[in-house]
Amino acid sequence: MNPLQQLCDLGQSVWLDALRRSYLGPGGFLAGLIDAGEIDGLTSNPTIFAKALKEDDSYREQLDALAGTDPRDALWEVMKSDVRAACDLFLPLWEDSDGTRGFVSLEVDPSKAFDTEETVSEALLLFRELERPNLMVKVPGTEPGLPALTRLIAEGVNVNVTLLFSVARYEAVAEAYIEGLRRRHEAGGDLHRIASVASFFVSRVDSKVDAVLGRAQSPDSLAGVHNARVAYASFQRIFSGPGWDELAAAGAAVQRPLWASTSTKNPDYPDTVYVDQLAGPLTVNTMPEATLEATRDHGDVADRLTGTGDASRAALTELNRQGVDLDQITKDLENEGVEKFIASFDEAVGSMAEEKD
Repeated sequence: MNPLQQLCDLGQSVWLDALRRSYLGPGGFLAGLIDAGEIDGLTSNPTIFAKALKEDDSYREQLDALAGTDPRDALWEVMKSDVRAACDLFLPLWEDSDGTRGFVSLEVDPSKAFDTEETVSEALLLFRELERPNLMVKVPGTEPGLPALTRLIAEGVNVNVTLLFSVARYEAVAEAYIEGLRRRHEAGGDLHRIASVASFFVSRVDSKVDAVLGRAQSPDSLAGVHNARVAYASFQRIFSGPGWDELAAAGAAVQRPLWASTSTKNPDYPDTVYVDQLAGPLTVNTMPEATLEATRDHGDVADRLTGTGDASRAALTELNRQGVDLDQITKDLENEGVEKFIASFDEAVGSMAEEKD
C-alpha cells in the first residue's frame, strides 16, 4: 500500500481539498482516486470554485446558460451542481461503509457566521435542496455556530464544523454535537447515519507562532501539531464513558476531528509534516492536491496521536513561558478566518461575474 492507503488502513480518512467540473466525469480524476482507495471524501470552498472557474473550460456551457443572472445566484448554481455530482461519485462508498465514509462538504454563506438563525435556515435549505445523504454542510464554529450545530444535528443534517483553532472551542463543538444527538434521540429520531466532523486548523497556528518567536520551530515539535494532539485527547475523553455509550448504542457515531489547513506554509518544514505528525485513528485529514501527491510519494504513516496529549500540553506550556499566548493567537485566527471566508466568497462571486458575461 502507498501512504495514502496506509492512512485509511490506520483508520484515518483522507479527503481531497479540491473540486472542479473536469474531475467529475466517469473514469476521471476523482473516480481514479476513489477506486485506488486513496481518498474517501472531499471538501470544497469558494476559493476552490473561483480558481476552477478561471482555469476549467468544463463550465462554459453552464456559464453561458447563466448569462444575465445575478453573479451570487449563479455561483451557488455552479457550486451546487459540482457538489451534487461529487456526492453521487462518493455515494457507493457511503452506502458500502454504512454511512461512515464518502462525504462531500459545501459551506453556508460565511457572512452568516455570527447569526444562528440564518446559519440554521441556510444549512437546512442546502441539505434539503441537494438531497444527498452524504452531503455535509459546513458551518463556522463561532459561538453562534454552536447552537446552530445542535439544532442541525437534531434535524438530521450532517455538519462539518469549520474554523476551529482552540482546544476550548473544539470541546464546546463536541458537546454541542452530543447535545444535538440527545435532542434527536429524546424526540424519537434515528441517530444512525448522522455524521459530523470538527475541522481543526493546523498550519495557520504555526504561522502565527513563528511570527511571535521570530524563527521557525523545530519540525518535530510544532505548536499547531501539539494543539491538535491536545484536541485529540479531548476527543477521546468526550466520546467515551456511560453518557456517550448510551448514544452509541442508539446508533450515534463519534464526531471525528478533521485536520484542516494541512499544507505547509513555511518552506523550512517538510511538505508532509501535518500528515505525518497527525496520523491516527478515527480522524480525517483534508489535503490540497500538492499535499496529497507528496503524501503518496513519501508520507511516513504511523499512529502519532494516541497517547500524546500529556506531552503536547507540556510543550504548549513551555511555549507560553517563551511568550507565545496561544489563547490570543487562536482568538485572532478565528476572527481572521471568518473575514477570509467572506473575502473568499466575494472573490468567487467576482470571478463568476467575469467568467459568465
